[in-house]
Amino acid sequence: MTDGMADQVLDERDQRLVAALQCDGRLSARRAGAVLGMSPRTVHRRWQALTAEGVCRVIALPERPDAVGALLLRIRALGGRLDALTAALVARPDIPFVDLSASGDEILAVSWTRPGTRDHLVFRELPATRAVTSVTADTILHAFAEASDWRHDVLTEAERTALTPVTTAGHGTSDDIDRDIMAVLESDARAPAAAVAAHTGHPESTVRRRLARLAATGRLRTHVVVDPRRLGLTIDANVMMRVAPDRLDAAGRTLAGHPAVHGAFATTGVANLHAAVWVPDLAHLYQFITRDLGSLGVDAVETVIIGQAVKRPGRPVAARTPGK
Repeated sequence: MTDGMADQVLDERDQRLVAALQCDGRLSARRAGAVLGMSPRTVHRRWQALTAEGVCRVIALPERPDAVGALLLRIRALGGRLDALTAALVARPDIPFVDLSASGDEILAVSWTRPGTRDHLVFRELPATRAVTSVTADTILHAFAEASDWRHDVLTEAERTALTPVTTAGHGTSDDIDRDIMAVLESDARAPAAAVAAHTGHPESTVRRRLARLAATGRLRTHVVVDPRRLGLTIDANVMMRVAPDRLDAAGRTLAGHPAVHGAFATTGVANLHAAVWVPDLAHLYQFITRDLGSLGVDAVETVIIGQAVKRPGRPVAARTPGK
């Protein structure tokens, strides 16, 4: 997607249709139309157009083993070697997120790791790279909200509730058939049962039954991949806070419910609470910091504005523009 296309904000109808898919990635056009007051034909036509134009995609998130943890990395590097270092991080399968700061001298990334171990990337590979001038790695202790939990704030609470399926999480275990189905859905979570059956070789009746079970038990988690700029959210920022221990949990839970927050984590390090936010402009970011954070008992704040989202789950890797 070009920068010009990314600046074209979707109209209210299409933004509501994207938000509906966030509630249920396999939502039917009939159900969406009934809740949103649109005809099923219009819903189907607009979803097809949004997908064909590359505006949004719906993917299934793979199950992550409980033993896997995550590090929030902040890497400062020499400007002339930033491109090569960014490309090397993007190529790693254990790094799902790579962002560049608007200042152009810092890489922010998420790295999967095993808690309690000396991470090879942090302790050996990055320090040995001449381009790197400093590295900080904070362990995520608790996730209050992740990117897949975020909901664009254009639906009413009643609409969101009506579109969100009721699940009974924690029942059943995955077998090879489930894993085959999920592998197909990781690239297109809206693939019909017939298409999934054709890709996996399993009977369509089996696929339909398994899809229903995966959805009912909450193991089929979907995520809508969309450029926030198309939703009118032009500022992407990471906010690092220091909060007193007795206020940390309450502050994290409050942030998780904030419409601007698409990630909230309790971490190790000087800043023990991290939030990733999308807001329309700098005025809204200032309001978020001074008004919304001010009521949470935050002692200190550091804000980094993201200049480029280079790698995100389900999104094609962004081309690195030299000097930006």
